[in-house]
Amino acid sequence: MKPQNKLLEIQKPIAGEMKVFEKKFQESMRSKAPLLDRIMGFIVKRKGKQIRPMFVLFSAQLCGGIEESTYRGASLIELLHTATLVHDDVVDDAQYRRGFFSINALWKNKIAVLVGDYLLSKGLLLAMENKDFGLLEIVTKAVREMSEGELLQIEKARKLDISEEIYFEIIRQKTATLISSCCELGAFSAGASEEYQKKAALFGEKVGLAFQIKDDLFDYGDEEIGKPRGIDIEEKKLTLPLIYSLNQSNWVEKRRIIKLVKGSSKDKKKVQKVIDFVKQKGGIGYSKAVMNKIKEEALEILYSFPENESRRSLKELVEFTIDRKK
Repeated sequence: MKPQNKLLEIQKPIAGEMKVFEKKFQESMRSKAPLLDRIMGFIVKRKGKQIRPMFVLFSAQLCGGIEESTYRGASLIELLHTATLVHDDVVDDAQYRRGFFSINALWKNKIAVLVGDYLLSKGLLLAMENKDFGLLEIVTKAVREMSEGELLQIEKARKLDISEEIYFEIIRQKTATLISSCCELGAFSAGASEEYQKKAALFGEKVGLAFQIKDDLFDYGDEEIGKPRGIDIEEKKLTLPLIYSLNQSNWVEKRRIIKLVKGSSKDKKKVQKVIDFVKQKGGIGYSKAVMNKIKEEALEILYSFPENESRRSLKELVEFTIDRKK
């Protein structure tokens, strides 16, 4: 089954609710400024898999039911996520996003930065106007964590001295915190107890960690489909497969590989040497084992919730994020 079809199959129990969400999300993006409204229309047309809103809605159903505030929470998360993608493309000078030209490629950096700011402000206003202070607190913490994680990665990338401990802190902040917020928002909007909100947040964090390790593995070309090989290496990002492999090496090997990474840039031969080194040292197998362990920890937390259709759907969604090909 194609990934998109599989996702639609998982989404079936909340298909109606997703349509309601999409309508409310589009309404939350509208602007009276013609240029902004045109760009918002462009963003809506190139929407991604919408996995994050699904986590919000399923988590709410898991903990009691979907409320109006659940839709606002999902919109808030999607506004935040879209804003960070727009800003990331500016920082990375990326020309494409999801197979389309990026905002900065079409409208230049200045407009792209302002579009990201606009999306963040719309999210803040959506929460403030509805007095959703609890939702706002959860999302604001996520924004802070994501910014800190990005800056930590930039700082460490200069010296290429990332340990496993630092790596997990970076991906916890950069990636896992957003999925954690999705699940916490869903539980909070459904009126779940503080205990279940914390469980939902931890479940989401574990899923996010496993999700990022899966993304890191694409860099080594184990999958037929996915992001281009060696992108992380070219950008001098130390991910789990490489960190583990360096830890299995002697000083001479380590120095040689770090020198290759520092000087690899767009040199495909040097990048391939790093990929071969990681495969030889067992970095791929180790990372897959860690990813699967974290996935099982996430499912163990999920199984502590009462059994219902949403719990089964969340299990399928977790498996989809780990088994995905891109």
